[in-house]
Amino acid sequence: MPRIILASQSPRRRQLLGQIGLTDFDILVPDADESYDPSLTPQEIVSSISRKKEAEAARALAGDSDAVFLAADTMVFLDGLRLGKPHSEAEAFEMLSALSGREHLVCTGVTVCRGDRLETRPETTAVRF
Repeated sequence: MPRIILASQSPRRRQLLGQIGLTDFDILVPDADESYDPSLTPQEIVSSISRKKEAEAARALAGDSDAVFLAADTMVFLDGLRLGKPHSEAEAFEMLSALSGREHLVCTGVTVCRGDRLETRPETTAVRF
């Protein structure tokens, strides 16, 4: 079986792989450029960043052309605007207050590649709380 490389430092992503029975994998955290064209749709943004982490950063870092690479990027959008990670408790409270009682989108782009084959798929979930 080829080496599996998760291009993420997310504990949740490690947990999800374990839940599907994947426990033998390496973790490489690439320093990928996460900038994006603001004219892209939320699905295109997360797909683009997922590919950058995967195709450009992780593969270059690993130097293993036979490995299977897995990368993902998740973002939250409210009224078409991206909500980043809060930098303070006050900012977190402000974001949660803005989301409360309203629908927002949680978008994840997932990229898997091995050798020259690269597949990226976005998934979007509408959330209300």
